[in-house]
Parts: sequence; structure tokens; C-alpha cells
Amino acid sequence: MSERYAFIAAEYADPTVVVDGVAPRLYQMLAWLGVSRSGYHEWRRRGESAAARRRTDLGLKIEALFDAHGGRYGYRRIHAELLRGGEDVGDELVRRLMREMNLVAVQPRPFRRTTIPGEAAADRPDLVQRDFTADRPGVKLVGDITYIRTWEGWLYLATVIDCFNREVIGWAVADHMRADLAVAAVDMAARNHLLEPGCIMHHDRGSQYTSSEYMRKLDQLDLRASVGRTGVCWDNALAESFFGALKNERVHVMVYPTRRKARDDIAWYIEMYYNRRRLHSTLGYRTPNEVRSRYESSLAAA
Repeated sequence: MSERYAFIAAEYADPTVVVDGVAPRLYQMLAWLGVSRSGYHEWRRRGESAAARRRTDLGLKIEALFDAHGGRYGYRRIHAELLRGGEDVGDELVRRLMREMNLVAVQPRPFRRTTIPGEAAADRPDLVQRDFTADRPGVKLVGDITYIRTWEGWLYLATVIDCFNREVIGWAVADHMRADLAVAAVDMAARNHLLEPGCIMHHDRGSQYTSSEYMRKLDQLDLRASVGRTGVCWDNALAESFFGALKNERVHVMVYPTRRKARDDIAWYIEMYYNRRRLHSTLGYRTPNEVRSRYESSLAAA
């Protein structure tokens, strides 16, 4: 018998009234559908098909991954996580199952320009030209500043990202946007990671990045300044992409009563989640730490 008809029959059965092993109402339904009692009981014994069990099992794993990443992952990253876990499954099946379960990843908000232009900086070229790739760590970095709303007022975040593996290697927060905020982020990057002499430090033309204080710090660290055009987000797309992920995946779903609460939460997102756990499509669905570790292992083996 068809599973569709058997399902309909079972739905209309009254399990509290049974005659000769079959509920009278179900018996009537079987007769209407032209289904034998033996055929019905055989279908019941077969139970759920292997394909249905497979979909149920995948659905549970997908939901667990979706919850584990706080609703940040769409079907592509969920699919990558399943593959990493040994599951042989196509991305289209993952997409369909997520749609059936109404699992929708958090959505980005519109881009807003926040850069306050500084001096013309005509003598500072764009050394990146929208090429945010590098063949090794510590040769090309990008930096930017964004703001986070708290009940105490704005909190400002400056970051430094290594183009090699998209890792946030330096960051700083403050209740202001002065140049020393950008300086603190660069200091952290240089303190915790090996930067090659002449390493490119790319940013926009915001007043913090064109200040004499910031330029002195780059000279001290032997970093080469690179600037994009004012108000053109694509010239610093890698930095903007990180801020988009941070706000979309974390900040916009949180409420920060204090700047301290925001700072601690951002620290967790950067150090524990973004650098260590979040899969990056541009890295072949690996984490920044995995890419760096693999590079360092290859050097050690050479």
C-alpha cells in the first residue's frame, strides 16, 4: 500500500476501540482505500524508512549546530561543519532541511559610513588596491574603528586583522575615538605577533589614522602606512567585513547595560569564537587559528 494512504488511515484510527486487532473506524478507511489488513500491518511493522530516519538524524545535528553557533550560521557553514564531522551530505539537502525547520541565520543590517576624514594624506598611497590576500602572516594588515551602543553610551572598537588568515591579531576599546585607540590596537598586534619589517598597515583616511601620533607609532614599529579613499568601503572591505560579522552575529542580538559588559562580550567573540571556532568561506571553511597553525607546522617540517 502507499505510505500516503496508510498514513491517512492511521490518522483516522481510534486506538481506544479495537476489534480483531483493528479499530472499526480504521477498518472502514482501509476498505474505502482498497487496502488489506495484512498490507496495513506490514506497513506498520516496516516503520520509518531509512531515508526518513536519515533526514531526522540530520535535522537534529543541523539544529544542534545552529544553536551551538547562536543562529549565526547559514546553510553553507552548517554544511561545512557537517562535512568536518564526517557526514556525507550535500549542501542542498542541508538548505532544504533548514528551511523546513525554519532555521534562518541572523541577517546583516545596512552599511552606514562612520569615517571622519582627516588630513588629505596625499603622500600616503594605497598599497593594497583591494587585494586582501597574503602568502604568509605578518606582511599585510588592515585596521578600522567601529562603535557599539551601550546604556552608558558609545563604546569604540579598533581592530587589526592579518590578511593571511583573517585573524584579529590586535584590538582595543575605549569610550572615545582618539588616535590612541588605533595606536593601542596596533601595539597589541605587534606585541603578540611577529610582523615583518615593512609590513603594510592599511586603513581608511579617518582622522585617527592620519594623525601624527598614529604615524609615529607605525614608524616606530617599521610598518608602512597604506590608505584607501574616504567613504569607499570597498577599499577596506576586509575590515568592514569583520565589523559586519561582529555586529550581525553578536552585537545586534545583545543588550549591553555597561561598557564593561560590551567589552567582555566583544573579547569573547574575537578571541574565543571568531579566531578559534568560526569557519571562514575564504579560508576553505577553516578557522583563522587552523590556517595559522597549519602554516607554522609546514615551516617546522621544512
